[in-house]
Amino acid sequence: MSTKEKRLEQYTLKYPQEVLLLEVETDGEQDRILIFKGFSSSLTGATAYDPDVPVLSEAANIVAVDRAQSPYSPDNPQYIEQGISWETMEKRLTDLGL
Repeated sequence: MSTKEKRLEQYTLKYPQEVLLLEVETDGEQDRILIFKGFSSSLTGATAYDPDVPVLSEAANIVAVDRAQSPYSPDNPQYIEQGISWETMEKRLTDLGL
């Protein structure tokens, strides 16, 4: 599991009322990943049944992070904050000790 993914999953365990939506790019391929209560799932590709298989690779570039309220409804998402850069989110994680 990537370090980024692990830290983001820990964030959602600490804040279970939030869902993180990641826009990522890996080798020119776009993906949208949802992280909720410590679990990651691809919204555009396949997700392995084994939770130890990473969804977010180390090579992935996180383009943006959106924070939404749980429960997440794709038809009517309730965003808390949108378009957070990875640099900003990484600083927040570090400030939280994650």
